[in-house]
Amino acid sequence: MSFEQASLLILLLAMLILFSLDRIRIEVVSIAGLLGGYALGLYPAEQIFTGFASPVVITVVEILLIVQVLARARLFDSLAARFAAARPSGFKVIAGTSSLAGFISIFMNNIGAFAITLPVALRLGTVLAIPRRQLVMPVSFAALLGGLVSLIGTPANLLVSDALAKATGTGFHFFDFAYVGLPVAIAGILLIAFRVQHLFPEPDETPATISPAARRIVVERRIPDVSPLIGVRLTDCPARFAIKPYALIRDDNFAFGPLDQLVIAPGDVLLAEGADATFADLAATRALMADAHALGLQPDFTRIEAVVMPESTLVGSRVRSLEVFHSRGVAVTALSMRAPRIEGRFLDLQLSIGDILTLEGPRIAIGEALEESECLPLASTAPSEPVLLSWRPFALFACGVAASAAGLRPDIAFAGVVLVLALLNHLNIRQAMADLNWPIIIMLASMIPIGQAVASTGAAETIAGWLSLVVPITHPLFGIALILFLAMALTPFVNNATVAIVLTPIALEFARAGRHAPDAYLIAVAAGASLDFLTPFGHHNNTLAMGIGGYRFSDFLRAGWPLAVASYGLALLLTGLFWL
Repeated sequence: MSFEQASLLILLLAMLILFSLDRIRIEVVSIAGLLGGYALGLYPAEQIFTGFASPVVITVVEILLIVQVLARARLFDSLAARFAAARPSGFKVIAGTSSLAGFISIFMNNIGAFAITLPVALRLGTVLAIPRRQLVMPVSFAALLGGLVSLIGTPANLLVSDALAKATGTGFHFFDFAYVGLPVAIAGILLIAFRVQHLFPEPDETPATISPAARRIVVERRIPDVSPLIGVRLTDCPARFAIKPYALIRDDNFAFGPLDQLVIAPGDVLLAEGADATFADLAATRALMADAHALGLQPDFTRIEAVVMPESTLVGSRVRSLEVFHSRGVAVTALSMRAPRIEGRFLDLQLSIGDILTLEGPRIAIGEALEESECLPLASTAPSEPVLLSWRPFALFACGVAASAAGLRPDIAFAGVVLVLALLNHLNIRQAMADLNWPIIIMLASMIPIGQAVASTGAAETIAGWLSLVVPITHPLFGIALILFLAMALTPFVNNATVAIVLTPIALEFARAGRHAPDAYLIAVAAGASLDFLTPFGHHNNTLAMGIGGYRFSDFLRAGWPLAVASYGLALLLTGLFWL
């Protein structure tokens, strides 16, 4: 193994570890890796930023711009109202909303499909009394499954198609992925819709009283003079009041000592964790009270929950430093956190991807702050842009899809859609560019030269040689089975675009060594990279679902492993049937 190959493998391993730890922003890791590859001599200076001019990256940017317009159209609000009026069964609601997410994901990125479908699913769950935990995870998984079907369903598909075009002169057609992806998506959606009803069963109550699963939140509340908590030791709070205390503040200072010796007194402030409904009940009985809002009660005040998106500027910030809210008179009153440790006061809590903020303040101010901070509201706010009532954006997008399916390059087809949307004043390109998910775009563009180095340095050939000792590559089905397994093994820990970039050169080398057509190997890479059901941090959809649905890490393993096994077997069978 040469120095270049060894240094590249070490660089890739370090980047994959940093991606999976989710401690450093992905765009920072990507740019550091890109510059590190240049410093190691893996590619010349003129190739460092070629990824930003890649048709794959340009297509992703165009799709994200179009999604911003389609998301404002609220096409599915009326469909949700009609669906709820029919009073369908829980399985039909879960399967229906998941199918909607899967269908949307065929034509746009997974996060966009999840964000558009989730409010519809939550609205139906509230109206029809279906627990939130039965809805959020299936919608997340379905958005990933829908991306398997088309060329633009996920960046991984665009990447493998681009690699095939460079290797053979012709890439995949728009719906070539559907031969494998569509049956896998249908089977997966039905399986997860059936399974979540048994994993997260409804409470043993009458249908009229069933409510969505309670999410645990962290709050800081004051003890009024009439509170029943007065005189209670902190160690007795979980059993008597169903809350877990973390700290007791008295006269603006922490009360130190063993929890079994700390007794709550009037005027104390309690930092505690518990179910949202529990704190609502305690407030109703004046056991715990929130401090009055700085602006006082006003007619347009509202209470809204919002989730911290991966691209949000709030990631890593502490509650006390959220000027985007404080400057507008918006108070952060509660926080549902992924972090297992709670330290300091409420204002010292640090935000991470998937955390859910409870915000109180003027409705318009909250809407503006959420847009600026790139957080996803879980309840409607006053939009900063008018809701579109026109069908034209959908018609234009359909024309772009049709043109791409007919053979026109996707980046050219969707550039035309963006242009027409801008000319019709449906899209403000300057503002829309500022609202893009730039961390994902930067990561994708930065990884492309590194992925090309896997092939140019001979690292792909070396890795393929090692793997050939494990499976007989003379039979293509064995090689495809291994490539599919490797992709599915990596994607729970690393985003799917990175998996595709790393494995594509290895898959091409497998095909070359076995003297086989590369199509089936690349289909296996694309499918495996999107079959991410085992962890909450492999894909941003799952991370958001964990926070919104209140899942534990083990919930993804319990729900995801049958889906992963079934998807692997079906994808392998279909790849062999249609592509060999």
